[in-house]
Amino acid sequence: VPESPSQRVGAPVEGGFKTVKHSIPMLSLENGFSDKEVMEFEERIKRLLTRLGWANHISYAVEPKMDGLAIELIYENGILKTASTRGDGYTGEDITSNIKTIKSIPLRLLPPGYDQDLPEHLEVRGEVYMEQKAFQQLNKEREKQGEAPFANPRNAAAGSVRQLDPRITARRPLLFFSYGTGEISGWTFTSHIELLTTLNKWGLRVNTHYIKECKSIDEAIAHCRYLESIKHDLPYEIDGAVIKVNSTDLQKALGEKSRSPRWALAYKFEPTQATTKITKIDVQVGRTGALTPVALLEQVEVGGVRISRATLHNQEEIERKDIREGDTVIVQRAGDVIPEVVKVIKAKRTGKEKQFIMPDRCPVCGSELIPPGDEVVLRCSNPGCSAQVTGGIKHFVSKDAMDIDGLGDKLVDQLVRLRRIKDAADIYHLSLEDLIALDKMAEKSANNILNAIKESKNTTLAKFIYSLGIRHVGEHVAMVLAEQFRRFDSLQKASREELLSIQEIGPEIADSILSYFSNEENISFINHLFEAGITIEEMPLEKAPLKEHPFSGKSFVLTGILSALTRSEAKKFIEEKKGKVSTSISTKTDYLVSGKSPGSKLAKAKDLGVTILSEEEFLRTLGER
Repeated sequence: VPESPSQRVGAPVEGGFKTVKHSIPMLSLENGFSDKEVMEFEERIKRLLTRLGWANHISYAVEPKMDGLAIELIYENGILKTASTRGDGYTGEDITSNIKTIKSIPLRLLPPGYDQDLPEHLEVRGEVYMEQKAFQQLNKEREKQGEAPFANPRNAAAGSVRQLDPRITARRPLLFFSYGTGEISGWTFTSHIELLTTLNKWGLRVNTHYIKECKSIDEAIAHCRYLESIKHDLPYEIDGAVIKVNSTDLQKALGEKSRSPRWALAYKFEPTQATTKITKIDVQVGRTGALTPVALLEQVEVGGVRISRATLHNQEEIERKDIREGDTVIVQRAGDVIPEVVKVIKAKRTGKEKQFIMPDRCPVCGSELIPPGDEVVLRCSNPGCSAQVTGGIKHFVSKDAMDIDGLGDKLVDQLVRLRRIKDAADIYHLSLEDLIALDKMAEKSANNILNAIKESKNTTLAKFIYSLGIRHVGEHVAMVLAEQFRRFDSLQKASREELLSIQEIGPEIADSILSYFSNEENISFINHLFEAGITIEEMPLEKAPLKEHPFSGKSFVLTGILSALTRSEAKKFIEEKKGKVSTSISTKTDYLVSGKSPGSKLAKAKDLGVTILSEEEFLRTLGER
């Protein structure tokens, strides 16, 4: 019986989630940040449709852009069969057992007695999210149990959906809204609005209160502004509005680019800003030794989240913005997620503000610093620096690495401080007594963590490689290495020539891998992991086709000021991924990376339909540096 309680909550998933391929890619959306960019979006559409012989009126569907986790549901004859994450747009993870626990997702479409045929095969796309009040309550409960709070509702929703135990997901207050479809057998729709209305009739939740059909682009912009004006009154977070060409025939005619459909635009709201004061500028040391200046702030609420820290990126950024200790500043959550200092309110300076200069030695261990060279950042030269060690452990336990649920940053800090662990291998020797001794740690939570540690011992080769924290080896490179070598010992023994023969691996990555495996302390650490019982799943005998990095073979142009890295660094990283960097925009350009204060290249790129990446999107796609 599809809707029975026994169908809602299943047994824990053994060995992690399986990979699912989307029949139609779940593409991302191109972003627009102003009314002008929305108007340019329509101009591009009209030019293309004119060439195709279309001269009629264009209407739009505008809906809130939910800030959650995109998923796909597949129904066969009205019964929910599978559910998967968006993943990279082409493949995701099978999360069916967890999705079935979300009560706002029907296991069977149509209420009893509804006299209408359903599609034999229906792929529904939508967003799993968490309302603000439920998110705040969940964090209160986590803090009581000694667990790290989630940073925002989106992270909470994503973390809840990816639990290996569906019983944990079932306890999380998750909701779902549908916003579109993939493949549908035997059904056609004339408009996006008609599609959503039909999905709603079939029993799927649709955000009907705020979706509007707009007869003109001006009306679409007006509805975007309305949604922005009420965003803080909504029970859930939205980070923009989505404008879609309403006609499904026109959507098909316009088609897609490599990363996004031509018929849709994400209208991004102005980042939420607030005014506060910098009490001090501190310096953090990351797991790779990178020194990052951080502004300590008088606590302020930004977009419903209280923040007391903001990144300053590097010394160059501090000097460019003339940021000083004691300054009154405007801060915002970039992308409504990462807090950053936008500018200094110099009119409020009293003369007591202090200029900041980066230290000449590591602030944690006192070791000498490695000068930037081609990079922007300074780095600590001591691999035994406690900040690097702690950062490495946090990386090791993270979701995309060994995925040890419940072992958050605060607990890792405590374990290192109390000398219960000195490296990640020691995690596998923790006892119940070790965990109960921590602040606010109940026995039930401690047992849950021990179970998660035990489950993590069986992992994939790609996750294990990534968990080691080898510099320049992000998730994608780890997967490439796993697919190429298929055995960990083969990777360990690989020569520079073997590494460089792999399409995705450039000299810098190859040298970093060789340096890691030539270090005796690293070899000892790896041996301790295997002694603790780590087992790596065997790769299939038939080698899977090597997945290229999204930048491979693509042409890039850079414009504007990049805050997290220099242009020469960006160029180097693109070339490491087998991409090319040009100085001028043309029809052959695949991507324009746009920093702050972009020049005329941005307008030309839009005119030519070139995909535009913000610095944040560029770094996310690039992977870990």
